[in-house]
Amino acid sequence: MNNRRQNGDGSFTPIVRSVTAPPLRAPTVGRGRSSRPRVSLGAMDHQASGAPLVIGARYNGPPGSGNGGYSSGRFALAAGLASDAVEVTLRRPPPLEVELAAQAADFGIDIFHDLELIAQVRPATIDPDEIIEPVGWDEAVAASARYPGLVTHPFPTCFVCGPQRAVGDGLRLFPGRLPDGRTATPWTVPEPATAPEAREPTTPPELVWASLDCPGGWAIPLEGRPYVLGRLAVRIIRTPAPGERCVVMGAVTGEDGRKAYVRTSLWGPEGDLLAHARATWLALA
Repeated sequence: MNNRRQNGDGSFTPIVRSVTAPPLRAPTVGRGRSSRPRVSLGAMDHQASGAPLVIGARYNGPPGSGNGGYSSGRFALAAGLASDAVEVTLRRPPPLEVELAAQAADFGIDIFHDLELIAQVRPATIDPDEIIEPVGWDEAVAASARYPGLVTHPFPTCFVCGPQRAVGDGLRLFPGRLPDGRTATPWTVPEPATAPEAREPTTPPELVWASLDCPGGWAIPLEGRPYVLGRLAVRIIRTPAPGERCVVMGAVTGEDGRKAYVRTSLWGPEGDLLAHARATWLALA
């Protein structure tokens, strides 16, 4: 399969895949669970509806603030929107270990810390014609070994992509670049804590949001000029089950000054599209 298109100047443009996505349904545990050993993240602080909205210190991105994807997922869940996709715009770095307030706004909610606006959550649509074409598991593993963040990383303790996070503490998603500029990383979905009354373990949706964050950023690339997430819109088709072996893809689709526009896609072990996202990243300098 040819996954790239050569431009007139000799550069390559990643090929996106047109997918007719199935109707959105409530997240469920997936089919085809892997028989391989599971990765555990211990006691995840996935909070029930109505609980105080707090981003734990464990879920940092840059030091002292929340990982953009994970925090956005938490904010999206707090909104409880019934839309096909949800978009979160981060107005300030999400603070850690403080209680945040969700206030009703036009078509969604705003997230505040005291009087400071942190994020805005709104319904969204995502073009289904811009799905990043996947590679197989083995190719994603090989790409991950070339992850530039293993050598130079602006935020090495990031919950999602930080190489200084121990196995079982962070997600340790290491997106390496393919020859056409896309990124690919394998992801064995971690085993979260399970409530005693739950019939089987489930994956918190905010981890899906987190998985769709950094693999797009590393397509910019981040090691040359640090960027942070500014906006993320996500559509979840199916929540992967703990233990499933997935592949996350990322690609840059455009740039405008300090802004970079990226797409990410999460693929299941059977090559099925689980979730996809579009994001805007902002250069710090």
